[in-house]
Amino acid sequence: MPQTVTKTLPPSASDTPQGAPQPAASRAFERMHPRIQRWVWQQGWEELRDAQERASTPILAGNRDLIISAATASGKTEAAFLSICSALLFAQDGKLQADSAGIQVLYVSPLKALINDQYGRLDQLCEELDLPVHRWHGDVAASRKTAVIRKPDGILLITPESLEALLINHGPQAGVLFAALKYMVIDELHAFIGSERGAQLQSLLHRVDLVLRRKTPRIGLSATLGDMSIAAEFLRPGAGDGVEIIVSADGSQELKIQIRGYEEHAVDHEDAREAEDGEEPSQEIASITADLYRVMRGKDNLVFANSRRLVEQYTDLLTRRCEADRVPNEFVPHHGSLSKELRENTEARLKARDTPVTAICTSTLELGIDIGSVESIAQIDAPRTVASLRQRLGRSGRRAGQPAILRMYVTEREITPNTSPEDALRADLVQSVAMIELLLDGWNETPDAAGLHLSTLIQQLLSLIAQHGGVSPADAYQALCGHGPFARVDSATFGRLLRALGSPEMDIISQAGDGLLLLGLKGERLVNHYSFYAAFATPQEYRLVASGQTLGMLPVDYPLMTGSLLIFAGKRWKVIDIDEQAKVIELTRSRGGRPPMFGGDGDRGVADVVRQRMLEVYAGDEAPAYLDSTALRLLEEGRGYFRRFGLADCRMLLSGADTLVFPWVGDRVMSTLACMFTAMGHEAAHDGIALTVPDAQPSEVLALLQQVVAGPEIDPLTLAAGVPTKASEKYDWLLPDELLDLGFAARAIDVPGAYRASRDVVSMSRDH
Repeated sequence: MPQTVTKTLPPSASDTPQGAPQPAASRAFERMHPRIQRWVWQQGWEELRDAQERASTPILAGNRDLIISAATASGKTEAAFLSICSALLFAQDGKLQADSAGIQVLYVSPLKALINDQYGRLDQLCEELDLPVHRWHGDVAASRKTAVIRKPDGILLITPESLEALLINHGPQAGVLFAALKYMVIDELHAFIGSERGAQLQSLLHRVDLVLRRKTPRIGLSATLGDMSIAAEFLRPGAGDGVEIIVSADGSQELKIQIRGYEEHAVDHEDAREAEDGEEPSQEIASITADLYRVMRGKDNLVFANSRRLVEQYTDLLTRRCEADRVPNEFVPHHGSLSKELRENTEARLKARDTPVTAICTSTLELGIDIGSVESIAQIDAPRTVASLRQRLGRSGRRAGQPAILRMYVTEREITPNTSPEDALRADLVQSVAMIELLLDGWNETPDAAGLHLSTLIQQLLSLIAQHGGVSPADAYQALCGHGPFARVDSATFGRLLRALGSPEMDIISQAGDGLLLLGLKGERLVNHYSFYAAFATPQEYRLVASGQTLGMLPVDYPLMTGSLLIFAGKRWKVIDIDEQAKVIELTRSRGGRPPMFGGDGDRGVADVVRQRMLEVYAGDEAPAYLDSTALRLLEEGRGYFRRFGLADCRMLLSGADTLVFPWVGDRVMSTLACMFTAMGHEAAHDGIALTVPDAQPSEVLALLQQVVAGPEIDPLTLAAGVPTKASEKYDWLLPDELLDLGFAARAIDVPGAYRASRDVVSMSRDH
């Protein structure tokens, strides 16, 4: 039975306001429209929840931007729409709506499935209020969309891609469609921040404001937000300090947590990934499968794996186990590569309470699709981020009196004479412990808002031209950059981008005699293609080749350079060559390596704070009560090797002919350090918690780092120029090299962080 840990998990410990008003002291209910009051009473609610109470005043005011951050199942949707619908009903009572027909509320969601789910909830609320609710996404019939165009009214639920299509295809009507717009609601706000899709959303909302020539209040909803100032700035670029923030005081729940450890025996390793050939799985995978089968049959559960491959493998093993025992199969897969029908069938089975079901899934069931409360959450291998773990855990323990249950399964390799120091340190287990401790502290990652998003800027420029039939360069710059969401792009950079897109070779845009920017021939083809509306694309896939044999395909959306180490097909490899034109990566066998970040599987990289907490776990002696006996043994082994290697007092370690550097920083800084070594003419590979510098003594590495620390900070563009795999966003292929380097440096390079890490390593090495 998992160890019980009782803890309050606020969305962000550092941002929880002190002295938050209690629901009993609020008069929000009295401020709501009588028809909303009647609906609340019909639900049998004895009181409103904290977020619902506190959101009432700013929403009813109708002139403020607002973020509502509350735990999963804390009533965020109702916190927004009880007051929004009250405001719309009060307007109807005053007969204000007759003066300006149009969509009154624009609700934007990252998922079509979430829109379908929210449609059911809102339709239940609004059907008695004479407030129409409309869906608009790729699966909605064209006839229903046409009906909205002909008679725009009520609440429109839409994805960013469909809003893009609406503005392009109905640009001249946009002013009429949104003439009565009073609120914009952005659900799952955290899912947009820092992404190309988020930049697209910011631009779309800004373009709606431009059409209306006024600012419409924006309401962001999220369960997982780190730095609220970044979230506020994302919601209203350039005016984040004016966004009101509500962090719900609700969220205390009993947690039952256990980490189960497993050891992968060396004799099994070569066969551990051969299940697809019909052979039996490795011992540790079989053991994890047996435990999942034992504790999850007969209940509703979610099992999160870190890749689609693992989802399929575990689903197959659990299904075969049901068949062998001649019992109904309760285990079904859910990931982005499955058909819509299969995914919806899994979601429907989770919502139904007549038969138990366990979904084996990737991050596809992480966001707020309402599948009700599940009995428990399982996480296979170390989680990607604390924020993701928090979001997943919120799926469990949603019924009154029911605890949230988290089971984590972490596998480490058996230690042999050939074991690398990284494996001996049991890094996956220690990372899992660090993330659990940070989760219990109420911490999660700060969204990354540093990118320039030049790929999405290209898309939005073409969309703006298509919407208006042409636009002047000055107006385009002011709409998108000067006062828009791409404000970090200066006029000189925007000018270089226009010249590149307008070159005869590109022919993406052209300029009329009166100066208007128009779509070029190739630009028209891009805009008219059905795929244009999405700002994101599947990462570029590279073919992996070793000794002339193709091993498979790898989507690459992170820095990968000659000398990089990775794990693929159950073996460890070193990158010896990258052919950017042919999209081929040449590999040779290596002692080191880490699993690659498969594009689309939700990897954001490990944060600095996580690695720093890992260092604290290594240096400590506390035995967390939530570890089973094997996990506890693995932790003690990792701590033992940490002391044996002297890593408490030094940041470098000689391993064979290579030097390993342990800066205890996140993946972005680690990748920047690897780029810095490459720029100085030395190979270096980011290998999880360590930076591997091959064929170098610690004294040589120390001399290089001393040279770095003593000199001026290197230009990030210089580092970016040395990375061959920079083009990962959808329209990066349209960028000239200088702008590609600029965009990559902004999103993937952290020179100040790398210099801080270098100074720390040099200081510790001198002391040692």
